[in-house]
Amino acid sequence: MSISTQSAHEHIIAFEVSKASLTIHLMPEDRQLVIDNTPKAIKKLLRQISNLEKSFAICEASGGYERHVLACCADANLPVHRAHGTRTRNFARFLGLVSKTDAIDARMLALFAQKSDGLRLWQPTDPVADELRALRRRRDDLAKILRVEQNRLEHATVKTVRLSLQRHVRSMTREMEGLDKRIAELVATTPAFKRKAELMQSIKGIGPKTASACLAYLPELGALTKGEAAAMVGLAPYAKDSGTYQGHRHVAGGRKDVRVSLYMAALSALRSNPAIRDFAAKLKARGKPSKVILTAIMRKLIVIMNAVLKEGQASNRYGAV
Repeated sequence: MSISTQSAHEHIIAFEVSKASLTIHLMPEDRQLVIDNTPKAIKKLLRQISNLEKSFAICEASGGYERHVLACCADANLPVHRAHGTRTRNFARFLGLVSKTDAIDARMLALFAQKSDGLRLWQPTDPVADELRALRRRRDDLAKILRVEQNRLEHATVKTVRLSLQRHVRSMTREMEGLDKRIAELVATTPAFKRKAELMQSIKGIGPKTASACLAYLPELGALTKGEAAAMVGLAPYAKDSGTYQGHRHVAGGRKDVRVSLYMAALSALRSNPAIRDFAAKLKARGKPSKVILTAIMRKLIVIMNAVLKEGQASNRYGAV
Protein backbone atom coordinates (compact mmCIF):
# COMPACT_ATOMS: atom_id res chain seq x y z
CA MET A 1 0.00 0.00 0.00
CA SER A 2 2.46 2.59 -1.27
CA ILE A 3 2.13 6.34 -0.97
CA SER A 4 3.45 8.53 -3.77
CA THR A 5 5.56 11.62 -3.14
CA GLN A 6 4.45 14.05 -5.79
CA SER A 7 7.70 16.01 -5.86
CA ALA A 8 9.46 12.89 -7.10
CA HIS A 9 7.47 12.88 -10.35
CA GLU A 10 8.38 15.33 -13.08
CA HIS A 11 5.84 14.14 -15.63
CA ILE A 12 2.11 13.41 -15.27
CA ILE A 13 0.17 11.09 -17.59
CA ALA A 14 -3.57 11.54 -16.97
CA PHE A 15 -6.04 9.09 -18.51
CA GLU A 16 -9.67 10.11 -18.90
CA VAL A 17 -11.33 6.74 -19.39
CA SER A 18 -14.33 5.80 -21.49
CA LYS A 19 -15.45 2.42 -22.75
CA ALA A 20 -13.80 2.62 -26.17
CA SER A 21 -11.22 5.39 -25.91
CA LEU A 22 -8.78 7.19 -23.63
CA THR A 23 -8.20 10.93 -23.62
CA ILE A 24 -4.68 11.52 -22.32
CA HIS A 25 -3.25 14.75 -20.96
CA LEU A 26 0.50 15.05 -20.53
CA MET A 27 2.17 17.43 -18.08
CA PRO A 28 4.31 19.55 -18.13
CA GLU A 29 3.89 19.52 -21.93
CA ASP A 30 0.21 20.44 -21.47
CA ARG A 31 -0.83 18.51 -24.57
CA GLN A 32 -3.46 15.89 -25.31
CA LEU A 33 -4.07 12.88 -27.49
CA VAL A 34 -6.76 10.25 -27.86
CA ILE A 35 -6.11 6.50 -28.22
CA ASP A 36 -8.15 3.31 -28.14
CA ASN A 37 -8.85 1.81 -24.73
CA THR A 38 -6.94 -1.40 -25.49
CA PRO A 39 -3.76 -2.89 -23.99
CA LYS A 40 -2.02 -2.69 -27.38
CA ALA A 41 -2.67 1.06 -27.77
CA ILE A 42 -1.72 1.86 -24.16
CA LYS A 43 1.54 -0.11 -24.32
CA LYS A 44 2.45 1.62 -27.57
CA LEU A 45 1.83 5.02 -25.98
CA LEU A 46 3.95 4.23 -22.92
CA ARG A 47 6.84 3.06 -25.11
CA GLN A 48 6.77 6.42 -26.89
CA ILE A 49 6.99 8.51 -23.71
CA SER A 50 10.50 9.62 -22.86
CA ASN A 51 11.60 9.62 -19.20
CA LEU A 52 8.84 7.17 -18.31
CA GLU A 53 10.78 6.30 -15.15
CA LYS A 54 10.15 9.85 -13.90
CA SER A 55 6.44 9.80 -14.75
CA PHE A 56 3.32 9.36 -12.64
CA ALA A 57 -0.01 8.16 -14.06
CA ILE A 58 -3.53 8.83 -12.89
CA CYS A 59 -7.01 7.71 -13.94
CA GLU A 60 -10.45 7.65 -12.35
CA ALA A 61 -12.34 4.59 -11.20
CA SER A 62 -14.69 4.05 -14.15
CA GLY A 63 -16.68 0.92 -13.43
CA GLY A 64 -13.91 -1.39 -14.60
CA TYR A 65 -13.11 0.33 -17.90
CA GLU A 66 -9.87 1.57 -16.33
CA ARG A 67 -8.51 -1.99 -15.92
CA HIS A 68 -6.36 -1.87 -19.09
CA VAL A 69 -4.73 1.39 -17.98
CA LEU A 70 -3.92 0.02 -14.53
CA ALA A 71 -2.59 -3.30 -15.85
CA CYS A 72 -0.38 -1.68 -18.50
CA CYS A 73 1.03 0.83 -16.01
CA ALA A 74 1.86 -2.02 -13.63
CA ASP A 75 3.58 -3.95 -16.42
CA ALA A 76 5.66 -0.86 -17.24
CA ASN A 77 6.52 -0.26 -13.55
CA LEU A 78 4.79 3.10 -13.85
CA PRO A 79 3.27 4.32 -10.54
CA VAL A 80 -0.44 4.96 -10.98
CA HIS A 81 -3.21 6.33 -8.79
CA ARG A 82 -6.85 5.35 -9.30
CA ALA A 83 -8.73 8.46 -8.19
CA HIS A 84 -12.14 8.54 -6.56
CA GLY A 85 -14.68 10.43 -8.66
CA THR A 86 -16.00 12.49 -5.74
CA ARG A 87 -12.55 13.89 -4.93
CA THR A 88 -11.81 14.80 -8.53
CA ARG A 89 -15.20 16.45 -9.10
CA ASN A 90 -14.74 18.51 -5.93
CA PHE A 91 -11.34 19.52 -7.27
CA ALA A 92 -12.95 20.50 -10.59
CA ARG A 93 -15.43 22.72 -8.72
CA PHE A 94 -12.50 24.30 -6.89
CA LEU A 95 -10.99 25.12 -10.28
CA GLY A 96 -14.30 26.62 -11.39
CA LEU A 97 -14.83 24.05 -14.14
CA VAL A 98 -18.52 23.95 -14.97
CA SER A 99 -18.37 22.26 -18.36
CA LYS A 100 -17.53 18.56 -18.50
CA THR A 101 -15.87 16.99 -21.53
CA ASP A 102 -13.24 14.28 -21.89
CA ALA A 103 -10.61 16.90 -22.79
CA ILE A 104 -11.48 19.09 -19.79
CA ASP A 105 -11.58 16.12 -17.42
CA ALA A 106 -8.23 14.78 -18.65
CA ARG A 107 -6.50 18.09 -17.95
CA MET A 108 -8.28 18.37 -14.59
CA LEU A 109 -6.95 14.92 -13.62
CA ALA A 110 -3.42 15.97 -14.53
CA LEU A 111 -3.74 19.11 -12.40
CA PHE A 112 -5.22 17.04 -9.55
CA ALA A 113 -2.16 14.76 -9.63
CA GLN A 114 0.17 17.77 -9.65
CA LYS A 115 -1.50 19.48 -6.71
CA SER A 116 -2.25 16.46 -4.48
CA ASP A 117 0.25 15.09 -1.99
CA GLY A 118 0.44 11.51 -0.79
CA LEU A 119 -1.79 9.87 -3.39
CA ARG A 120 -2.13 6.17 -2.73
CA LEU A 121 -0.67 4.03 -5.48
CA TRP A 122 -2.75 1.32 -7.09
CA GLN A 123 -1.39 -2.15 -6.46
CA PRO A 124 -2.24 -5.20 -8.63
CA THR A 125 -4.33 -7.81 -6.89
CA ASP A 126 -3.84 -11.52 -7.18
CA PRO A 127 -6.37 -13.64 -9.14
CA VAL A 128 -7.79 -15.26 -5.98
CA ALA A 129 -8.58 -11.83 -4.49
CA ASP A 130 -10.21 -10.80 -7.77
CA GLU A 131 -12.32 -13.96 -7.73
CA LEU A 132 -13.45 -13.35 -4.15
CA ARG A 133 -14.41 -9.76 -4.97
CA ALA A 134 -16.35 -10.85 -8.06
CA LEU A 135 -18.19 -13.58 -6.15
CA ARG A 136 -19.02 -11.27 -3.29
CA ARG A 137 -20.16 -8.53 -5.69
CA ARG A 138 -22.50 -10.92 -7.50
CA ARG A 139 -23.83 -12.21 -4.19
CA ASP A 140 -24.56 -8.67 -2.94
CA ASP A 141 -26.18 -7.67 -6.23
CA LEU A 142 -28.54 -10.63 -5.94
CA ALA A 143 -29.30 -9.72 -2.33
CA LYS A 144 -30.44 -6.26 -3.43
CA ILE A 145 -32.68 -7.69 -6.16
CA LEU A 146 -34.05 -10.28 -3.74
CA ARG A 147 -35.09 -7.61 -1.25
CA VAL A 148 -36.93 -5.73 -4.00
CA GLU A 149 -38.75 -8.87 -5.16
CA GLN A 150 -39.70 -9.80 -1.58
CA ASN A 151 -41.17 -6.32 -1.08
CA ARG A 152 -43.15 -6.71 -4.29
CA LEU A 153 -44.38 -10.12 -3.15
CA GLU A 154 -45.91 -8.60 -0.01
CA HIS A 155 -48.22 -6.47 -2.15
CA ALA A 156 -48.90 -8.84 -5.05
CA THR A 157 -52.63 -9.62 -5.34
CA VAL A 158 -52.75 -11.14 -8.84
CA LYS A 159 -52.09 -14.89 -8.63
CA THR A 160 -49.94 -15.09 -11.77
CA VAL A 161 -47.75 -12.20 -10.59
CA ARG A 162 -47.46 -13.68 -7.10
CA LEU A 163 -46.40 -17.08 -8.47
CA SER A 164 -43.84 -15.41 -10.76
CA LEU A 165 -42.38 -13.50 -7.84
CA GLN A 166 -42.24 -16.63 -5.69
CA ARG A 167 -40.37 -18.53 -8.40
CA HIS A 168 -37.92 -15.68 -8.81
CA VAL A 169 -37.35 -15.41 -5.05
CA ARG A 170 -36.69 -19.16 -4.79
CA SER A 171 -34.32 -19.07 -7.75
CA MET A 172 -32.31 -16.13 -6.41
CA THR A 173 -32.21 -17.64 -2.94
CA ARG A 174 -30.66 -20.82 -4.40
CA GLU A 175 -28.17 -18.73 -6.38
CA MET A 176 -27.17 -16.81 -3.27
CA GLU A 177 -26.75 -20.01 -1.27
CA GLY A 178 -24.48 -21.38 -3.99
CA LEU A 179 -22.41 -18.20 -4.03
CA ASP A 180 -22.14 -18.18 -0.23
CA LYS A 181 -20.91 -21.77 -0.36
CA ARG A 182 -18.30 -20.95 -3.01
CA ILE A 183 -17.14 -17.86 -1.06
CA ALA A 184 -16.79 -19.95 2.11
CA GLU A 185 -14.79 -22.59 0.21
CA LEU A 186 -12.49 -19.97 -1.30
CA VAL A 187 -11.82 -18.37 2.09
CA ALA A 188 -11.24 -21.77 3.74
CA THR A 189 -8.79 -22.97 1.08
CA THR A 190 -6.76 -19.75 0.83
CA PRO A 191 -4.39 -19.60 3.83
CA ALA A 192 -4.16 -15.80 3.97
CA PHE A 193 -7.94 -15.41 3.75
CA LYS A 194 -8.56 -18.17 6.27
CA ARG A 195 -6.24 -16.64 8.87
CA LYS A 196 -7.67 -13.15 8.46
CA ALA A 197 -11.26 -14.45 8.61
CA GLU A 198 -10.48 -16.36 11.82
CA LEU A 199 -8.98 -13.25 13.40
CA MET A 200 -11.94 -11.07 12.44
CA GLN A 201 -14.44 -13.66 13.64
CA SER A 202 -12.72 -13.78 17.03
CA ILE A 203 -14.70 -10.58 17.64
CA LYS A 204 -18.15 -11.57 18.83
CA GLY A 205 -20.69 -10.21 16.34
CA ILE A 206 -18.46 -10.62 13.30
CA GLY A 207 -19.59 -13.57 11.23
CA PRO A 208 -18.43 -15.20 7.97
CA LYS A 209 -20.38 -12.79 5.75
CA THR A 210 -18.92 -9.65 7.33
CA ALA A 211 -15.45 -11.20 7.25
CA SER A 212 -15.74 -12.08 3.56
CA ALA A 213 -17.06 -8.58 2.78
CA CYS A 214 -13.98 -7.04 4.42
CA LEU A 215 -11.67 -9.45 2.61
CA ALA A 216 -13.31 -8.64 -0.72
CA TYR A 217 -13.95 -4.90 -0.45
CA LEU A 218 -11.35 -3.70 2.07
CA PRO A 219 -8.15 -5.69 1.48
CA GLU A 220 -6.16 -2.84 3.06
CA LEU A 221 -7.64 -3.67 6.48
CA GLY A 222 -4.87 -4.49 8.91
CA ALA A 223 -2.43 -2.03 7.35
CA LEU A 224 -4.31 1.16 8.27
CA THR A 225 -4.42 3.53 11.20
CA LYS A 226 -7.68 3.46 13.14
CA GLY A 227 -8.65 6.79 11.59
CA GLU A 228 -7.96 5.51 8.08
CA ALA A 229 -9.95 2.33 8.74
CA ALA A 230 -13.00 4.32 9.87
CA ALA A 231 -12.69 6.83 7.02
CA MET A 232 -12.36 4.20 4.28
CA VAL A 233 -15.68 2.68 5.33
CA GLY A 234 -17.33 6.09 5.67
CA LEU A 235 -17.58 5.95 9.47
CA ALA A 236 -15.18 8.72 10.51
CA PRO A 237 -16.99 11.62 12.21
CA TYR A 238 -16.55 14.97 10.47
CA ALA A 239 -17.00 18.29 12.27
CA LYS A 240 -19.38 21.01 11.10
CA ASP A 241 -18.36 24.00 13.23
CA SER A 242 -18.23 27.68 12.39
CA GLY A 243 -17.46 30.42 14.90
CA THR A 244 -19.54 29.80 18.01
CA TYR A 245 -21.76 27.34 16.15
CA GLN A 246 -21.04 23.67 16.78
CA GLY A 247 -22.93 21.39 14.42
CA HIS A 248 -23.55 17.69 14.71
CA ARG A 249 -20.70 15.43 13.66
CA HIS A 250 -21.57 13.39 10.60
CA VAL A 251 -20.18 10.52 8.54
CA ALA A 252 -19.85 10.52 4.77
CA GLY A 253 -18.47 8.62 1.78
CA GLY A 254 -16.53 5.41 2.13
CA ARG A 255 -17.11 1.88 0.88
CA LYS A 256 -20.81 1.27 1.17
CA ASP A 257 -20.65 -2.51 0.68
CA VAL A 258 -18.51 -2.93 3.80
CA ARG A 259 -20.72 -0.51 5.73
CA VAL A 260 -23.84 -2.55 4.92
CA SER A 261 -22.25 -5.70 6.35
CA LEU A 262 -21.00 -3.80 9.38
CA TYR A 263 -24.54 -2.59 10.11
CA MET A 264 -25.75 -6.17 10.44
CA ALA A 265 -22.63 -7.06 12.47
CA ALA A 266 -23.34 -4.11 14.80
CA LEU A 267 -26.85 -5.39 15.48
CA SER A 268 -25.45 -8.86 16.20
CA ALA A 269 -22.70 -7.49 18.46
CA LEU A 270 -25.22 -5.38 20.37
CA ARG A 271 -27.13 -8.57 21.20
CA SER A 272 -24.24 -10.95 21.87
CA ASN A 273 -21.11 -8.99 22.83
CA PRO A 274 -21.05 -7.77 26.47
CA ALA A 275 -18.28 -5.23 25.83
CA ILE A 276 -20.23 -3.72 22.93
CA ARG A 277 -23.40 -3.65 25.05
CA ASP A 278 -21.53 -1.74 27.77
CA PHE A 279 -20.17 0.67 25.16
CA ALA A 280 -23.69 1.26 23.79
CA ALA A 281 -25.12 1.74 27.28
CA LYS A 282 -22.59 4.49 28.03
CA LEU A 283 -23.51 6.29 24.82
CA LYS A 284 -27.22 5.97 25.60
CA ALA A 285 -26.66 7.38 29.09
CA ARG A 286 -25.09 10.42 27.44
CA GLY A 287 -28.29 10.94 25.45
CA LYS A 288 -27.06 9.66 22.10
CA PRO A 289 -29.86 8.52 19.72
CA SER A 290 -30.02 4.91 18.54
CA LYS A 291 -28.76 5.71 15.03
CA VAL A 292 -25.67 7.44 16.42
CA ILE A 293 -25.04 4.51 18.78
CA LEU A 294 -25.21 1.97 15.95
CA THR A 295 -22.85 4.08 13.83
CA ALA A 296 -20.42 4.27 16.76
CA ILE A 297 -20.58 0.49 17.17
CA MET A 298 -19.87 0.00 13.46
CA ARG A 299 -16.90 2.33 13.73
CA LYS A 300 -15.59 0.50 16.80
CA LEU A 301 -15.93 -2.88 15.07
CA ILE A 302 -13.94 -1.83 12.00
CA VAL A 303 -11.25 -0.27 14.21
CA ILE A 304 -11.03 -3.46 16.30
CA MET A 305 -10.85 -5.65 13.19
CA ASN A 306 -8.05 -3.49 11.81
CA ALA A 307 -6.14 -3.76 15.10
CA VAL A 308 -6.65 -7.53 15.34
CA LEU A 309 -5.35 -8.05 11.79
CA LYS A 310 -2.44 -5.68 12.35
CA GLU A 311 -1.37 -7.45 15.55
CA GLY A 312 -2.12 -10.93 14.23
CA GLN A 313 -3.79 -11.92 17.49
CA ALA A 314 -7.39 -12.85 18.23
CA SER A 315 -9.54 -10.40 20.15
CA ASN A 316 -9.75 -10.83 23.94
CA ARG A 317 -11.93 -8.06 25.31
CA TYR A 318 -14.36 -8.13 22.38
CA GLY A 319 -14.19 -11.85 21.72
CA ALA A 320 -16.24 -14.76 22.90
CA VAL A 321 -14.17 -15.31 26.04
